[in-house]
Parts: sequence; C-alpha cells; structure tokens
Amino acid sequence: MNIWQQINESAAGAVATVQRAVVQIVTAEGATGAGVIWRSDGLIITSAHVVVGRQPRRDLRVLLADGTTHPARVLAYDQARDLAALSIPAQGLPVIVPGQSQQVRAGQWLMALGHPWGTPDALTAGVVIGTGSALPESDGRNWLALDAHMRPGHSGGPVFDADGRLFGINTMIRGPQVSFAVPVDEVVAFLSEAAAGGAALPGAPEAAPAPRPQYV
Repeated sequence: MNIWQQINESAAGAVATVQRAVVQIVTAEGATGAGVIWRSDGLIITSAHVVVGRQPRRDLRVLLADGTTHPARVLAYDQARDLAALSIPAQGLPVIVPGQSQQVRAGQWLMALGHPWGTPDALTAGVVIGTGSALPESDGRNWLALDAHMRPGHSGGPVFDADGRLFGINTMIRGPQVSFAVPVDEVVAFLSEAAAGGAALPGAPEAAPAPRPQYV
C-alpha cells in the first residue's frame, strides 16, 4: 500500500467516526446548520449565529446521525466568539475527541463536515492558511483560516484531522476557498466560563453589545 492509499484510508476512517457525532440543527423557520456532540449526555456545540438572532431560538430540533430527532434548548451562547451550547434529552451519544488547537500549524491538512443547504454530511478539506487573532476578518478573535470550500450550512460543524480529532468549529466563509473556524481551545474556554457563570436570562437590550458569554 502506497502513502496516498494509507492517507485515504486513514481519512475515510476518521470521517466515518466523526460523522456519528455531527448533528443537524433545524430552526422553526426551516434554516439548517450543523453541530458537534461534545458530551455523551447531550451537550452540543454549534455556532451562535445558527441558533441565536436577537435572542435564542426556542423551537430548535436536533437530528442525530442515527436518524432520531430531539428538541434542543440553548444553554449558553457567546456571539463574539460565535459559539453556542445546546442540550438535548439523550444519553450515551458518540462524541469527537478534542485536539489542542495551539498545535495547528499553517500548511496542515484538515477536513470539515456540515450540512450545506440541508445536504447531510458534506465533506470538504484543505490546508490551514493561518491561525490567531491577526487574520483578516477575525476582528481580533482567535480563529483558524482554512483553504477549504465551505458553504452556508457548514456552520457549527467540526474541523478535524485524519485521526478524527476536533480542532475547530466552522464559523464563516470569505470567498469560495477561504473559510474560518473557531479553535477548539476557544470552545473549552467558552464552556469553562459558562459553567462558572451559572444561569441568567438570555438576550440583552437591543442597543447594548451582547455580554459574553450569555447563559440561558
């Protein structure tokens, strides 16, 4: 077996594993996005813009890879980071093993999954263009930039490597071949702040910037 066959088989195995932990999020308006099962007890991570407008959307449904559908509740969101945490009433769910995003380097090859325009489990891949808070469009946020062709509906889905390790959450696109993801280390920080902050009413006055994170 040559090196390319080994890479292809390794990547195919990673995709099959990761797909089991990728969900489809459907709003009452019919809009769709992706999410990642973070914990087996129903904690899901997605992009804030998928589930939050002026306030968290209430009639959310999450479709699992096994075809079952569950109502979802927004637990916390951070619009500055573009991250949100959801909960569904389920146990024993498959999860993605998180990597450490500070280990990501320019030129590294990563893959991304999502549901563009409702198409389930659409895979794209590319190399890392750069990382950090000085990237174009990042506005000082810590992001990963990828040379990958993502589309609307990839938002909230995972960026991962050939070992199936999670390195980011898809957040936005800039042109046909430049995409951005929130590093997994930012997800860890977001969840830590949410756990420390406790529960509070969602939303904020329309004229005021949204606090980060907000808890529901």
